[in-house]
Amino acid sequence: MDILYEDNHLIVVNKAPGEIVQGDKTGDEPLSEAVKRYLKDKYAKPGQVFLGVVHRLDRPVSGVVVFARTSKALSRMCTLFQKGEVKKTYHAIVAAPPAEPKATLTHWLTRNEAQNKAYAHAQEVKGSKRAVLDYELIGRSDRYCLLEVHLHTGRHHQIRCQLASIGCTIKGDLKYGARRSNPDGSICLHARHISFEHPVSHKLIEVSAPYPTGLWQVFR
Repeated sequence: MDILYEDNHLIVVNKAPGEIVQGDKTGDEPLSEAVKRYLKDKYAKPGQVFLGVVHRLDRPVSGVVVFARTSKALSRMCTLFQKGEVKKTYHAIVAAPPAEPKATLTHWLTRNEAQNKAYAHAQEVKGSKRAVLDYELIGRSDRYCLLEVHLHTGRHHQIRCQLASIGCTIKGDLKYGARRSNPDGSICLHARHISFEHPVSHKLIEVSAPYPTGLWQVFR
């Protein structure tokens, strides 16, 4: 397990692609249970270990995930996320360069529950939610481009859907138009950095997650 930050109130982990943050219908062990076991063993804790899931990443996505070790930290971190006071930076590898090297994207997203997929609309439609992000082209290789993304809203599959809508489908993301899947089932979207005010000490916490292996290392 790649622990990026740990104190008495929080633990921040670099999630590997393919891991689930919280239990689901697959029955696979979630990252949250692995973190609980780590804490129980490290601190020889009797009984059950408290661990609060503050936010999630899609299963094929990698990068920074924050967990709360106390109920107080969980409540306060959830409030920070709800108020948009947590700054998250994502990196995405895409096959096609964007038309503009730097821009703000605004769409209205609808969600198809049966398909577990979001759809982007240029104008507000029934049942849609406004989605806004900033992106910037920060790297190139022979075949791919690296984009840095900052979210202003937190919608379902927002980055995946909005980038695909401008012709910048994330590598490996078959659901949103990629030609081929990645061998490990991942998509090339990585939660690279997070910053927020600590829920108890109120100090600024900034954490970055190293890239996964494979194509990511071209942009290291």
